[in-house]
Amino acid sequence: MKRAIRYLRFSQLGQSNGSIERQEMYTDQYLQYNNIQLVDTFIDRGKSAKTFDRPDFIKLQAFIAKHYKSVDYLLVDQLDRFSRDAGEAMNMVKQFQRKYSIQIISVTEGIIFDYDTPGSFFRAGLQLLLAEEDNINRSIKVRGGIYTARAKEGRFLTREKPFGYVKVGEGKQRHLEVNELEAKVVRQIYDMFLRDVPLYKIKEAAYEMGFDRKGNMAVERVLANPVYAGLVRVEPFKDLPGGLFPAVHEPIIDKATWQMVQSKMKIADKVKVVVDDEIPLRGVVKCHCGVPLTGAPSRGKSGKYFYYYKCKHSKHNNISAVKAHEQFLNACNLMSIPEKKIKEIRNGCYTSLEEEMKTNRKKAIEKNRELQEVKQRLHAVEEKWFKDEINKDTYDRWYSTYSDHILNLTAAIERLSINPNKAFELLDNNLDMLSDVRYIYDKATTLQKREFVNKVFDGNLYYQEGIYRTPTMLDLLSHNASKMEEKGYLIYNKKRDNLSTIPKSGR
Repeated sequence: MKRAIRYLRFSQLGQSNGSIERQEMYTDQYLQYNNIQLVDTFIDRGKSAKTFDRPDFIKLQAFIAKHYKSVDYLLVDQLDRFSRDAGEAMNMVKQFQRKYSIQIISVTEGIIFDYDTPGSFFRAGLQLLLAEEDNINRSIKVRGGIYTARAKEGRFLTREKPFGYVKVGEGKQRHLEVNELEAKVVRQIYDMFLRDVPLYKIKEAAYEMGFDRKGNMAVERVLANPVYAGLVRVEPFKDLPGGLFPAVHEPIIDKATWQMVQSKMKIADKVKVVVDDEIPLRGVVKCHCGVPLTGAPSRGKSGKYFYYYKCKHSKHNNISAVKAHEQFLNACNLMSIPEKKIKEIRNGCYTSLEEEMKTNRKKAIEKNRELQEVKQRLHAVEEKWFKDEINKDTYDRWYSTYSDHILNLTAAIERLSINPNKAFELLDNNLDMLSDVRYIYDKATTLQKREFVNKVFDGNLYYQEGIYRTPTMLDLLSHNASKMEEKGYLIYNKKRDNLSTIPKSGR
């Protein structure tokens, strides 16, 4: 009696039961009709036929290598179960026959592959080529569908949801919605990066706020992901272009902020910046050659340590941190704003805040309208559940979807409905501090000091020949520039239009 093993495979988990049952039934019928004894069965579940690197196919090869003398046939339902790569498959079946004397039988196609029989060889090769062509056509259709969904419809199709969003809806209606609690963390990450906060500090703050993505590059991936700007990345398809396309989901940060971050990531200093309270200007003040100054302590004869700012070029700057800090504090003294100017700023800020609050109230009304609609849908689902019109699985799925949506809308409404008095109170309590800029800087944390320097000088503060120099300075604080130069604190050589307003943080 002839003996056989069989190999069954399906590529999509959704078709598992029907596909395997059908393959078993046809191969069982062939075995019974031809009086062949089944020795063993190997099944690869949810595995593609593009490669032979499949768990049970590897076991099958090991079985044949060990027991080939007691096996005559390898049965498959169709040759495309065996492989969809015609060339690779032909070599494999030739090896089975020539090395182990085992023939491949495709039961539903009626093919007994025999390399020494021309007709059999041609039929098997043709079937494998047809299977490969079918696979190519299917792949083209899938890639075309993905391109359309992303580039034309703006849908986000990646299986894992990005941090900051939740997935709602089913099928083609499935889309991303902002998770307000996580979105707050995303905005903070972008804001801190634009404020030149070192990445290790950004990561510490993000994880403290609830960031839950793992990996050393998790924060960098958030900074590089266009999904947060309401964009979707699309691969080119045939003659159609790839790139970034507008998405249907709501962005967490604006496109201008995202572009600024991408530009900054390309030119970011590769040297890791470590924050040290003794030398807060390290990395934010540059040598006249353009290289950011480093900083380190040096031990004196008495055994006491003294801090210095240094350029990597030995013949360039080597400045006492005490001197550098005192010069900068004296320059801050002269940046202080007169009371009359502060009053003008206060009036302008009041007007801007009122306009922003007015816009937020309109958005809150729209979100509230959407919230009521979602609550009605949830109520309708509950009614159907009570009337036994839907099963529990359907009810649980839609209840979870609508509940998450309600939580996010509620959080958004709360954010947009913040009492404007708090903003005005914050303005009133802190604006007068501009009359003493030295005090502001002196009492700031190290990170705040670094942010202050970058904002006031737009990242262009240098040190040369015993004095600070800059081509760009916040216009609001430059009114005493001539005195700063006269006293040897700071030279403001205006090279382009200066900054007339306080730069935005990027949020």
